[in-house]
Amino acid sequence: MAVSVGSCCFSLVNASVKTQYSVSSPRCFVPKSSSTPRASIQKRKASRSDLSPKLNPKHPGKGTDGDDGGPQTVAFKAFGSPKKEKKESQSDLREQQQTDPAKIHDASFLNAVVKVYCTHTAPDYSLPWQKQRQFTSTGSAFMIGDGKLLTNAHCVEHGTQVKVKRRGDDRKYVAKVLVRGVDCDIALLSVESEDFWKGAEPLRLGHLPRLQDSVTVVGYPLGGDTISVTKGVVSRIEVTSYAHGSSDLLGIQIDAAINPGNSGGPAFNDQGECIGVAFQVYRSEETENIGYVIPTTVVSHFLTDYERNGKYTGYPCLGVLLQKLENPALRECLKVPTNEGVLVRRVEPTSDASKVLKEGDVIVSFDDLHVGCEGTVPFRSSERIAFRYLISQKFAGDIAELGIIRAGEHKKVQVVLMPRVHLVPYHIDGGQPSYIIIAGLVFTPLSEPLIEEECEDTIGLKLLTKARYSVARFRGEQIVILSQVLANEVNIGYEDMNNQQVLKFNGTPIRNIHHLAHLIDMCKDKYLVFEFEDNYVAVLEREASNSASLCILKDYGIPSERSADLHEPYVDPIDDTRALDQGFGDSPVSNLEIGFDGLVWA
Repeated sequence: MAVSVGSCCFSLVNASVKTQYSVSSPRCFVPKSSSTPRASIQKRKASRSDLSPKLNPKHPGKGTDGDDGGPQTVAFKAFGSPKKEKKESQSDLREQQQTDPAKIHDASFLNAVVKVYCTHTAPDYSLPWQKQRQFTSTGSAFMIGDGKLLTNAHCVEHGTQVKVKRRGDDRKYVAKVLVRGVDCDIALLSVESEDFWKGAEPLRLGHLPRLQDSVTVVGYPLGGDTISVTKGVVSRIEVTSYAHGSSDLLGIQIDAAINPGNSGGPAFNDQGECIGVAFQVYRSEETENIGYVIPTTVVSHFLTDYERNGKYTGYPCLGVLLQKLENPALRECLKVPTNEGVLVRRVEPTSDASKVLKEGDVIVSFDDLHVGCEGTVPFRSSERIAFRYLISQKFAGDIAELGIIRAGEHKKVQVVLMPRVHLVPYHIDGGQPSYIIIAGLVFTPLSEPLIEEECEDTIGLKLLTKARYSVARFRGEQIVILSQVLANEVNIGYEDMNNQQVLKFNGTPIRNIHHLAHLIDMCKDKYLVFEFEDNYVAVLEREASNSASLCILKDYGIPSERSADLHEPYVDPIDDTRALDQGFGDSPVSNLEIGFDGLVWA
């Protein structure tokens, strides 16, 4: 299966299904076998050949569309063979003069589409004090007015230099990344040069299309330097997986060709209105011509969020694991009188829902809109869509009213919706990972980019299980690991240790990397005692460790013993100490990580 977007290209393999996802980020995500809950991620070290253009990348995974730089792969689970959809009436479309397909090359709105050139310099998560070798990629973007351009977030991920070029122009202009929305894979760019905007006409954002509506995808994919136009129709509209952000949002499936480099380019309807942003494709031996477009509803949500807050706060979540109620006996047991509702099986401790919802509650409505027994709600005139769609229409801090059945009694409760707290983050805030080095022992938080870079075999099954199935008990919690040991006489006997979770320091449970640094700074004991998973203990003499630090940093060419963020004063993230008694949860962290669709995260 293949998903194509933006400027780089990566793919993913799931059984016989191959997913390609074109993005401009430097990492390459490789899926795990079908027996594992989340596609595994594997980092391929950059070589000279990785930095040259690739017309036929063969990296397993789901990728954004191509570039001429390093590949990236992201896990994307196949949904099976596509279901046939009935053609829908287009009588509600506005009667406007349609663009003649034969004269599409003369359409003025094509001049609003530009080519993006990005130089990426990603962090080295295994050596968190330095960066990887830079590489370049290309993608697409388009003008939306007010001196701004819209593109995909993966096209400018870890970008150290971004340039854009207009159609028919031989000059490249420097662009600035104003904001990136990782979960919705959208980024906003600005160009200060007045020459760039001369004669520019921004695109009009159109409405959500109907099935079988015509769609034209415009961009700068691989295969040439000039603008490319492909045509097709809308095949399906539903909540789908966004490979780059590992989120589930509304997506438009089309049959128009999307290739590496198309990412960030607009998709038009017959009226010349932009109905979305091309960002990924799905390919397998059993399917063809399945591309995905981010609809304008998601784009508008992103822009509104940015305008309201001056930054992007992200999509909120409810924070519950839901089970479908299709079985009549199950509904009768739960005293649900009608064929509706979904069963709450798990509530995340970090969500506001943990204050009002309990395991065993049945959610029957969301803001007075009834939820069906399959976890769907009415959508437009004659369609239904996943319940998660209603949550994605909200903003961080919004309040939702839930209708629930608890022990046969109907209740109304209110929940504040906030972005989800990931115990193991998919992306690192600020771009550079935190770390601290003590006597050559390198400690850093576990993250998906680190798992991608290290490969799952070196991370270990127990740590991977926690990464895949555990949920955060409190905001700010991290899994801190000993990444590696920089060999020195002070740490003799420990030099072979790597990728081990550290649980306690001098008997105190570790909450996050900043907490560990704080404990070490405050320590006055003779020994530094680190307790790891599997009851392993490492003991260092404190004064000897301090004396050896400068020598170790010099020998390995490391500029500092800790990342800049760990120099800030430590603030305890725990308001209620009871959170520490809950232990790690045994719940999947993504909808697509569950072996069957009976359980769904909201």
